[in-house]
Amino acid sequence: MKLPKSAHTSRPWRIHEIAPDFRVEDVWALPTPGGPDDFPRLVEQTVSGDNFPEGAPLLVRVVWAARWKIGSVFGWDRPKSGLGTRVASLRDRLSDEMRDAPRGPESAGFPLTPVYLLKDEWAAELANGTVHTIMHLGWVPDESGGYRGRMTVLVKPNGRFGAVYMAAIKPFRLWLVYPALMREIERSWRAGAAGQPPVHS
Repeated sequence: MKLPKSAHTSRPWRIHEIAPDFRVEDVWALPTPGGPDDFPRLVEQTVSGDNFPEGAPLLVRVVWAARWKIGSVFGWDRPKSGLGTRVASLRDRLSDEMRDAPRGPESAGFPLTPVYLLKDEWAAELANGTVHTIMHLGWVPDESGGYRGRMTVLVKPNGRFGAVYMAAIKPFRLWLVYPALMREIERSWRAGAAGQPPVHS
C-alpha cells in the first residue's frame, strides 16, 4: 500500500541526518507482517531475492528490460556515472560509529550497494547518469500489534535531465513496477515464513 511521504519523514530514522539533500519519492507499506525480530529476514530477502522481474507480468518485464537497454545505448549505467565517480557514496557521510557497524548482506544480483544496517533500519544506494537513489527499509509497529516493513525510495536527480527522467518514468513505476514488486515481496515473505521457496503465478 502506498503511503504519504509523512509516513517516512515523521519517524526518527537515521537516514534523515545522512541524506538531507535527497527527496522522498515513494513510501510503501510492505506486505510483510511479522514480529519485532523479523527485520533481518526482510533485508536478506530483499538482497537475495532473484525472482523480480522474472516472476512479474510480461508488460513489467518488457518495461524493465527496455529501461536497461535504453540505459546501455545512452551510457546511463557506465561505471563513470556511478558511486565513487560521479557521486560519492553515502558511506562517506556516516559517523565513525555507523561506519564500523554492519552494512548488511550483499549479493552480486542485487544492483544497490548497502550503506548501513541497524536494528530496525537499512539503507542501500545506487547511482547512474540519471539519479543517485536510496532504498530505505524500516521495521515499524502496525495496527494489529505486530510489525511490518516499510520501503522508502529517496532520490537526488542528476540535474534537469535527471528530474525530467524521474517525471517520465513515474507512471510506469507507480502503476506497473511497484504493484508487481509488492506481489513478489508478499509471495516471498509468505514462502519464507512457511520454509518453502516462493511459488509464482
